Amino acid sequence: MNRRFNAVSVFQATEESPTLASLAARARDAAERLAAIVDLIPAELRQSVKAGPAEDDVWCVLVTGNAAAAKLRQLTPTFLSRLKSRGWHVTTLRIKIQTRS
Repeated sequence: MNRRFNAVSVFQATEESPTLASLAARARDAAERLAAIVDLIPAELRQSVKAGPAEDDVWCVLVTGNAAAAKLRQLTPTFLSRLKSRGWHVTTLRIKIQTRS
């Protein structure tokens, strides 16, 4: 039996699957949050910071080192203020150190 599969783009597959659409929306939201605060992050550290998962009023930021994490913890009140002014109701910003593999 010869079957033909119709190829679909990743975008189309994402939009047609409720699970993938939800995951893509969460990833976009996290990226938008990072974009909202990126100018508050010292230029030297920006490459070390990635957007992590966001759930309700908690957002996680991933960093690649202890020093970067310490600096971001100092800036947390500023980040939360910026996020609230842009419409996100984030009350907790978790900073996680991402290990290199």
